[in-house]
Amino acid sequence: MPPRPMNDDEVLSEMNKMVTFIKQEALEKAREIKVKADEEFAIEKAKLVKQEQQAIDAQFEKKRKGAEVAQKIAQSNLTNKSRLKLLQRREEQLQELFSIARTSILTFAEDEGRYSQFLEGAVVQGFLQLMETRVTLHVRGQDADIMQKAGEAAADSYAQISGREVSFELETTLSEDCAGGVKLVSSSRRITIDNTLDERLRLLEDKMLPEIRRDLFGPNENRKFYT
Repeated sequence: MPPRPMNDDEVLSEMNKMVTFIKQEALEKAREIKVKADEEFAIEKAKLVKQEQQAIDAQFEKKRKGAEVAQKIAQSNLTNKSRLKLLQRREEQLQELFSIARTSILTFAEDEGRYSQFLEGAVVQGFLQLMETRVTLHVRGQDADIMQKAGEAAADSYAQISGREVSFELETTLSEDCAGGVKLVSSSRRITIDNTLDERLRLLEDKMLPEIRRDLFGPNENRKFYT
């Protein structure tokens, strides 16, 4: 038996059911789309927040390192400035000490006995270094007489030591500003031996400088070995 056709009320009821179903499906789909969109938004937001945080962290780290470098540079400059100031002060103290020594040798020549012995010893030493038969002695003008006597005594001592004879001539060519002493020049004038008090003091300063530094300022911690 064929089904009977639906009346208007039944048709309307079926249509309402279909509309309700479609609407429910649409709502479910909309909810799914919203949930998925919210998830994607949350993921994208977290990604953007993380990227921004990383950028901020990188910028902060860069600034921090820059600040550390600037601080180290400033500290290094301050340390170097302090070290240079200390070294300058130490150099001033050394020069002051050497200045006192130079002042002392200026009065050494005033003691005729000691000065004569020094001149004789300095000339003997020069004679032995040159080992020549004729030598020129250069002295200050005021030392000509005492040098003549010291030179003769030195020639005798040289003869006893070396078994050789030596003669000398005096030239008063040393500056009056010189503290004293003598320069010996070979006959060929190619060799000069500087036995002036000024040169002796300079050599002594160079030789004693490391020891003087240690005595005045203590060991240098930047050096492992000392001479």
